[in-house]
Amino acid sequence: LVFTEEDKYGLYSNLLFKYFLAEGIVCGHDLFVASAKEHPDNILKELPAPLLDDAYGKESGDGAAAVKSEDLQDSMKIAWRYQNLPKMEASPTTYTKFGHYYDVSKKMSPELCQSVKCHSFYLHEELSFEPKMKTCNMNSGYARLLQSIQRIISQEGFDGSDPQKKQRNVLRIGIQSLGSILWGDDVCCSDTPEHTHSLTKFLYVLRGLLRKSLSACIITVPAHLIQNKAIMERVTNLSDMVVGLESFIGSERETNPLYKDYHGLVHVHQIPRLNSLICDVSDTKDLAFRLKRKLFTIERLHLPPDLSDTVSRASKQDLAGSAKLLSSGCGAMAIGKKHLDF
Repeated sequence: LVFTEEDKYGLYSNLLFKYFLAEGIVCGHDLFVASAKEHPDNILKELPAPLLDDAYGKESGDGAAAVKSEDLQDSMKIAWRYQNLPKMEASPTTYTKFGHYYDVSKKMSPELCQSVKCHSFYLHEELSFEPKMKTCNMNSGYARLLQSIQRIISQEGFDGSDPQKKQRNVLRIGIQSLGSILWGDDVCCSDTPEHTHSLTKFLYVLRGLLRKSLSACIITVPAHLIQNKAIMERVTNLSDMVVGLESFIGSERETNPLYKDYHGLVHVHQIPRLNSLICDVSDTKDLAFRLKRKLFTIERLHLPPDLSDTVSRASKQDLAGSAKLLSSGCGAMAIGKKHLDF
């Protein structure tokens, strides 16, 4: 169960959501898409097109070639004692490939989408077909969604407790903007919501379904709207992996020259660890993402070394005085009023 905290405007979390579904189609997995905001059929029509291996090599190889040429030009400028130090990798190396890569500027072909079985759950249609239901003090929309997931798992042969009647791979479940007001939940509207435990109970039952079936699930939640910290703690504990996206849109970092190469930050709050009661802690704390012309990439955050435009250690007068001392040589240290750092 992957829990994704949406960015403020839901742009990049929606893209990450589509990446998860697109990877399922390319791998031949069955899909189950649930949403209360937009129809799942429209989501499936806007999935990014997969990049061929040679196309990705060309896309990333141009950048690698440019980096190599820059290294050759700057090799003589680097101090000799720094030349043998290992270089920090800003992005995954090209020779290690995990999964597939996608072109966000193009949409996936309908033929490829129809090659796998896709199940959809649109809340407004489901509520209009049948009368309202409420079980175990749970929201009716959540209860219907759990019933639909359970039905697909049992009917399509993904139940791990029953012997497989036919060969199946994995069921990928994607739930968009869970906990929002569109689902009939009020955790985003009030500090003391009426349905405090509705979202928690849903995740508890959903995790049980995922444990006994051949399935994986991603959920996006507008966490910035949930003011009750206790609810967020419960939701985090009921998830296997928790990732948050923080966009620079509308913030001071959008115009800050330090972050000019990035569009937002990635916060890894929790990583699953098998056969353990505690979660793993990521060794990389500073991650950032950027949306290129074709690719959405997550990289380690590297700030530029030159901070003179934004961060000043001293005023212009101090800098001018230091420059005079440097020009007069080290002998000026005995009579100078300023000291130099070597």
